[in-house]
Amino acid sequence: MYHFIEVKLLDNQDNSRITEQHSKKVPEKKKIFLIINVVIRVLQSLFVFAVVLLLLGGALGMGIGMGYFAFLVEDTQPPTKEELQTEISDITEVSKMTYADGTNIAMIKSDLVRTRVDGEHISPLLKKAIISTEDEYFEEHKGVVPKAVIRALVSDATGMGGSSGGSTLTQQLVKQQILTDETTFKRKANEILLAFRIEKYFSKDEIVTTYLNVSPFGRNNKGENIAGVEEAAKGLFGKSANDLTLPQAAFIAGLPQSPIIYTPYSNTGALKADENLAYGMKRKDFVLFSMYREKAITKEEYETAKNYDLKQDFQPQEASNQNTESYLYNAVLEQATNVVMDINIEKAGVKKETLDELGLSQYKDQARKEIQNRGYTIQSTIDQTVYDTMQNAVANFGYMLDDGFGAGFVETGNVLMDNKTGRIIGFIAGRDFNVSQSNHALDTVRQVGSTIKPISVYGPAIDQGMIGSESRLANYPMSYKTGGELTNATNSGTNTFDTVRHALEWSYNIPVYHLNEAMKAQMGDDNFSYNNYLSKMNYPASEAWAYESAPFGSVETTVLTQTNGFQALANKGQYQKGYMIEKITDNSGKVIYEHKNAPVQVYSEATASIMNDLMRSVLDSKITTPFKNMSIGLNPAFANVDWVGKTGTTNAYKDAWLVVSTPTITLGSWTGYDIPTAMSPNSGDQNSAYLANLANAIYSVRPDLFGAGEKFTLSKDVIKSNVSSFTGEKPGTFTYNGGTYTAPGPNVESFYAKDGAPKSQYKFGYGGTDANYSAYWGRYATTTPASNPGTTTPSSSEKKEEKKKEDYKKENNN
Repeated sequence: MYHFIEVKLLDNQDNSRITEQHSKKVPEKKKIFLIINVVIRVLQSLFVFAVVLLLLGGALGMGIGMGYFAFLVEDTQPPTKEELQTEISDITEVSKMTYADGTNIAMIKSDLVRTRVDGEHISPLLKKAIISTEDEYFEEHKGVVPKAVIRALVSDATGMGGSSGGSTLTQQLVKQQILTDETTFKRKANEILLAFRIEKYFSKDEIVTTYLNVSPFGRNNKGENIAGVEEAAKGLFGKSANDLTLPQAAFIAGLPQSPIIYTPYSNTGALKADENLAYGMKRKDFVLFSMYREKAITKEEYETAKNYDLKQDFQPQEASNQNTESYLYNAVLEQATNVVMDINIEKAGVKKETLDELGLSQYKDQARKEIQNRGYTIQSTIDQTVYDTMQNAVANFGYMLDDGFGAGFVETGNVLMDNKTGRIIGFIAGRDFNVSQSNHALDTVRQVGSTIKPISVYGPAIDQGMIGSESRLANYPMSYKTGGELTNATNSGTNTFDTVRHALEWSYNIPVYHLNEAMKAQMGDDNFSYNNYLSKMNYPASEAWAYESAPFGSVETTVLTQTNGFQALANKGQYQKGYMIEKITDNSGKVIYEHKNAPVQVYSEATASIMNDLMRSVLDSKITTPFKNMSIGLNPAFANVDWVGKTGTTNAYKDAWLVVSTPTITLGSWTGYDIPTAMSPNSGDQNSAYLANLANAIYSVRPDLFGAGEKFTLSKDVIKSNVSSFTGEKPGTFTYNGGTYTAPGPNVESFYAKDGAPKSQYKFGYGGTDANYSAYWGRYATTTPASNPGTTTPSSSEKKEEKKKEDYKKENNN
């Protein structure tokens, strides 16, 4: 073993010497060559190894990829030739809107102008141009170019390489006509599948012709959006698509990639400035070069077309053929768009409340385009006779609203709604569409004033059993918790406890404030009314509902929403959301939407019937509105309809409201300046006079709508309690602080929705201080706090209030 090691060492030493000697003999250049040679051999070995791995990996990857592709398209039902023909050729068709009876309102104008032409009427130059530029392998592939798809997928996955350009003309056709632009693997897989299917059923000429008919091409010389090569040829060059020259064909072929950038015209139809026109010209030159590269044209043709001054061929600007729209057209289109948008959101499996503003706008744009282009028939709820009558009425009686206090004329918004269904029978959006296109009935939001009181305070309080119709509420001078005096519209308080009915007739603020604060405290929720009542009727969510001023109508909403709130009370407490779209059918007659009632019981039937009884007193008393007097003067038969309602004004008389109901219909009215400005202190009376004339005009053509002969009656479950008119509670004797009290009469009937009237007590009302109660009871006290004779003598403040009431009646009866 020792000998072996020794020999080995000797060998190593010898080798070392030999190597050393050899290295001295080998020239430096040869040494470098040897090193390079070794490196090359190593790289060759690594390359062979990589190729083997790539082939094995590719085979595995191809198998996985095919499996994944099959998974992505497993839910796709391969369409038939007929189905594909319909889908890829499905281009803009005119939709229309109708009145409730099917009479035509208008054809829906599309923002896209298109004329279909056959392939034989399209210049061969244009076909060659589009193929050379968009799909150089069009004549060879079967719908898809595999390497282009792989390149596009790698680009999408890695984010490198920019625009991959992986779609053939066939795929682009699928994307435009059948699928969407979303960038998911599932959509791409379906795109490929459908592209193969189209290539199987249709010739190359049919495919390129369809593509040229459906693609967008920017704007024409009227500023209109155009699609299809026929409109492009006419709108840009004033000729048919069959008569285009080479440079004209090249320019049009370049447009689909970015129509608005490359189009030569602005949205007014004016020719763009040279620096912006240059984008389309450069694109035209690229198309010409692509044609030359693909040998579709000769070098001479390429040079000649490139150097041609194409600007001289563009058509001069022309006036658009657009017609002025109307309130009705815009309203029906807007409502239909919202309906289709909701359908599409539901189909997508998306919760609407999770969408941000951008997401909602995208769905809305999609819905609007669908309506404009799919040949739909939109049946509205609008009664033509009623609608036309309402427009004539505002034209004839709108002057009654003008007061000269602000700039321009006083605007108005009105909605006529069917109580049972929520169907919008007619509306007035404004006085003159040419002056203001704002829809003051459906869209404009304004503070609602005292019209909110029955909806948000009195109704809920009755519903909770807190008050009856003759319960008493404090109406003494007071201040907000946050500071500042709280007043009624006509005084700083009546220095007494007023009944619910009296407080509503006069629309007092102080009593309703106390009731609202008591309700919030009793229910343990500062937003009780909104959370339990208003939200069910689609009033706008706002923290302002919890403010001290909320019971007086400081929150803003639309005439439609406010009319809908009164509809619920008039419909036995059942809310039916107001709607304008009855049905939508497609071009084959298939119903894609039909309105279905979705009633919501907001108030009990007893509450609603009591509230209507109270609001009948509002109109009959004629304290805050001369509506009934006006109605009698216009038409006694019309005045005999059972009307209930409520008025409302806002600070500085910036808004005047009146909403009235019969057992069958509700009619809402708002008036004010577009820019909130003070109106006349008489604006409420002016609105009442206007609304009486409007309602009478409608009655004259459709009296059947008003439920003549029908009456608002108290429901069977209303509790009728006999109460002391002094306390609003049950008559009786009680003790308080060692004294004996008897609730004085006369006794009256008070209506309750639940529980009935409680026993009389010293602090019988909502609101008021100890001093207020002491003063109130002191009017009838004897030498010791004991029972009184049972009759009441009005206080001086009550006498003054009654005198004001009588004076008001006399003034408005003249």
